[in-house]
Amino acid sequence: MSGSGTTAADDPLRNAVRRLRSRGCWTDAAALLPSGTEDPATALERASLLTERALFTGEGWAEAEDALRTAEALAGDDEERGAAACERGRLAYAATRLGVRDRADEARSALGRAAALLAPDSPRRPLLDFRRGLVAEHIGEAPQAARAAFRRAQLGAEARGDTLLLADTRCHQARLSLLEGELAEARESFSEALRIRLEQGHLIGVPSVLTGLADCEPEPEAGHLRAEAARLFRLLGGVPVWLAPLLTLPSPPPPE
Repeated sequence: MSGSGTTAADDPLRNAVRRLRSRGCWTDAAALLPSGTEDPATALERASLLTERALFTGEGWAEAEDALRTAEALAGDDEERGAAACERGRLAYAATRLGVRDRADEARSALGRAAALLAPDSPRRPLLDFRRGLVAEHIGEAPQAARAAFRRAQLGAEARGDTLLLADTRCHQARLSLLEGELAEARESFSEALRIRLEQGHLIGVPSVLTGLADCEPEPEAGHLRAEAARLFRLLGGVPVWLAPLLTLPSPPPPE
């Protein structure tokens, strides 16, 4: 699972969690994982799910914080502590990006701590690079630093076969290309991200990439893409919340 640092394909529990997560059912997915666990990996996965719910819905911050504190308390070595710090950075980033509370310094500090704790060859490095890219892109307004971090994350995701993380990196690289006026490059990256998310059934990631792809296309194709994004957005219960302003479609004319 991109976001939790695992690519396990044959574990029935993780597959069930992945399917629920891909449809925005984070609460149900977290309920499959025991809340009173003493296993650091399970506690971290539960915290990751609840943090993602907060990021996509703008709700459930206290529950995510409690789950993260549990994961931090259970971490027993540098790898586990680094993974928990990476998740701490994500939660702080989410609160900052959604305007709940300015936790930009905490996000940078936590991700820096994760970088110091995780070994250079840690399988969690690509995810850490991706999250550092998010902070650079959306909080630091440093597109070149963001692009470099996303590129490292992409290479790591390709090496590990983490397809959802690869889709995430391609999507954010596409947005940076779009800002720089590189439409062909942006279209290629958005299309690749869309292909991966559709193949993986990762529905919650489809509306945002359709919206990005629409920005690369002329009308009427752009309108068709935005309409499909809006349809899926409504089907998924209005997530991710930050897409709402971009998907306000004109009302149909009244019948004559």
